Amino acid sequence: MQSYFWLYGVVVFFTSFLLTALLRKYALSRSILDVPNSRSSHKVPTPRGGGVAIVLTFLLALCALWLNAAISADFAISLAGAGAVVAIIGFLDDHGHIAARWRLLGHFFAAFWALWWMGGMPSVTIFNVTLSLGVLGYVFGALYLVWMLNLFNFMDGIDGIASIQALCTCIGGLLLYLCVDASASGLPSIVLAIAVAGFLVWNFPPARIFMGDAGSGFLGITLGILSLQAAWISPALFWGWLILMGVFIVDATFTLIRRLARGDKVYEAHRSHAYQFASRHYNSHRCVTLAVLAINVLWLMPLAGISVFYHLDGLSMTVLAYLPLIFIAFKFRAGELEKQS
Repeated sequence: MQSYFWLYGVVVFFTSFLLTALLRKYALSRSILDVPNSRSSHKVPTPRGGGVAIVLTFLLALCALWLNAAISADFAISLAGAGAVVAIIGFLDDHGHIAARWRLLGHFFAAFWALWWMGGMPSVTIFNVTLSLGVLGYVFGALYLVWMLNLFNFMDGIDGIASIQALCTCIGGLLLYLCVDASASGLPSIVLAIAVAGFLVWNFPPARIFMGDAGSGFLGITLGILSLQAAWISPALFWGWLILMGVFIVDATFTLIRRLARGDKVYEAHRSHAYQFASRHYNSHRCVTLAVLAINVLWLMPLAGISVFYHLDGLSMTVLAYLPLIFIAFKFRAGELEKQS
């Protein structure tokens, strides 16, 4: 398959691009629009649900990878099953409303599905000590995957930011595989990156269509599964992936902790993430999205590569990578009430 992968990549890109165009036309014809309100970061009604193009394109590409023996059947079932469940829940929620408890139940089902077909939670290395969690690994793994998919939902609030983060994470993940001479394992990552790139043409600020929960949740759990699969190859890779996803992990987690401490109803919509405060401060989505791109390319990718290539302690390197991000979260008042800005 590698001999014609470039052609395969072109097909994936244009499939995602054209499906997004069709979804935009469909959304406009049915008035499926994200209308601005007091919790919105955008100012004009915009079609939503374009992330379905990423979902369909990646799932089709995943089938092709499996049919060409580029990935195992178990891994394909893990990715496709969990991703499809989350995408369907998000799609239904985009077109109506699903109670939070039922969404959460579906998310945990998808997480346990993924872990079952992957063989559970891989071992984690902390300070050169390898920990095998056994059955408890399913609990921690499920919590991790559910948090990943929800933080992508939380962070998909301005034009292009979730697409850029997913693109950078996938490309960075491929570079990490190269560091451990396992480039073939990076095929799902690069295929996902290409599918996201096709959608990003329409989603780059000013966005002509939004991703929606179907796309953002799908990206979150898929990237989480890819990071756990990487840990099965080498425990060091898991920390590398955590570093790559630092922008979203720090902003979402920092904001959640502050809102919990204040007693907010965390399941209610808000716009108190650092990136949302920043977009209002600079009156620009593009500025903030490009800043996220720069942080990924100039800070997180190099640190992740150095950590894996030189076999450095993953936890220490992750803390180092996150420190400036925590400072940025403080600077832009992540988690504060908007009236305090």
